[in-house]
Amino acid sequence: MAGRFAPRPTRTTVRGGEVGVPAVGLPRQTAAAPAGRVRDWAPDGPLDLGLVLGPLRRGPGDPTFRALPDGSVWRACRTPLGPGTLRMRAYDGRVRGEAWGPGAEWLLERLPELLGAADDPAAFAPRHRLLAVTRHRRPGLRLTRTGLVLESLIPSILEQKVTTVEAYAAWRTLVRKFGEAAPGPVPVPMYVMPAPRTWALIPSWEWHRAGVEDKRAATVLRAVRVAARLEEAVGMPPAAARERLELVAGIGPWTSAETVQRSHGAADAVTVGDLHLPGIVGFALAGDRYADDAEMLRLLEPYAGQRHRAARLILLSGRVPERRGPRMTRGDIGRF
Repeated sequence: MAGRFAPRPTRTTVRGGEVGVPAVGLPRQTAAAPAGRVRDWAPDGPLDLGLVLGPLRRGPGDPTFRALPDGSVWRACRTPLGPGTLRMRAYDGRVRGEAWGPGAEWLLERLPELLGAADDPAAFAPRHRLLAVTRHRRPGLRLTRTGLVLESLIPSILEQKVTTVEAYAAWRTLVRKFGEAAPGPVPVPMYVMPAPRTWALIPSWEWHRAGVEDKRAATVLRAVRVAARLEEAVGMPPAAARERLELVAGIGPWTSAETVQRSHGAADAVTVGDLHLPGIVGFALAGDRYADDAEMLRLLEPYAGQRHRAARLILLSGRVPERRGPRMTRGDIGRF
């Protein structure tokens, strides 16, 4: 849940979802690697792959995501056309995408939106020095739009009311055990998340072994039973998409916001109901570490239409209050 906002250098969700990706040129294609479909795309401004794609990685061991020292970022996805693997590299002001599997064409077609082409950073007008300085230092920040609902919704459900360590472990365990191997010459074992029907057939004891209690498991099951209707929400405005998601019992404002931030690139979908975010926003903008959701929304009101971007910039600034209490206790239901 909100523990991912706590500063830890090994977490990709720390500091606004940053993944360190060094800028390097394109290497020569090795003969052993089967060639995939390729697309080159030139962004219309600065682009930082790590900042843009970081929110899509659910922990350092996410089997659907890899950021490698050679500068490449890999994603394994379940697209409407089937499983696909996408590798992205930045070079000479351009990005090269190479994809494999039945979903390769779908992934390459939407590569620009994934990398923030539909986002408009210029629409954000900072009214606080911290936000202005952070935006200046992070010109490559764009909001990603995956065009996929379930791949963001299910891990968000798993993050409800638990620590990020527990949520990441559950996602990692379930995807590796019930997903399928990612197509293409992946650098390490990677997996495509299970299909909706596969999620629905996971036995109760496997949820238990993954550390997921009945409430979150039941919410996932209710969601995958109407997976097609939820995926249709991609074509809706973010507010309408959130309303549709929240028709599913167990999906509330926190989960719907976390989902459309990724699936729609929703610049105004601020996360409410979070354990740490209100205090971080309050501390950064007003020196109030004890701010609640109402106070957070009041402070973000000048950024209406861009409140999620404002929150991302605050997280990237690194200005967070010091801890004054113990971390949220981890629970391990898999032991019982």
